[in-house]
Amino acid sequence: EVQLVESGGGLVQPGGSLRLSCAASGFTFGSYDMSWVRQAPGKGPEWVSAINSGGHSTYSANSVKGRFTISRDNAKNTLYLQMNSLKPEDTALYYCTTNPTAPRWSQGTQVTVSS
Repeated sequence: EVQLVESGGGLVQPGGSLRLSCAASGFTFGSYDMSWVRQAPGKGPEWVSAINSGGHSTYSANSVKGRFTISRDNAKNTLYLQMNSLKPEDTALYYCTTNPTAPRWSQGTQVTVSS
């Protein structure tokens, strides 16, 4: 079946860094644009960043631009999100998706930024 498995989250202090991974299987990963979305407790989903299928074009929300970098390795069926200069407001459950407007169905990975 189609699977998206996120990993790499954790507890980090403000200013720290994390690298999230999304392992895809069950579909032709290299044919799909991908996004990272996050959802903080009690809030709705927020699109974070996107990358086109070939990995040559990226887009990011203003709130993370300059701090987060999305990338992918199609040979490994893996999507990444490098997060630097983390802020407490980045605290959220992060998940990957082919459609950032659709509800989350994967497990996601929790990022908590706190001192």
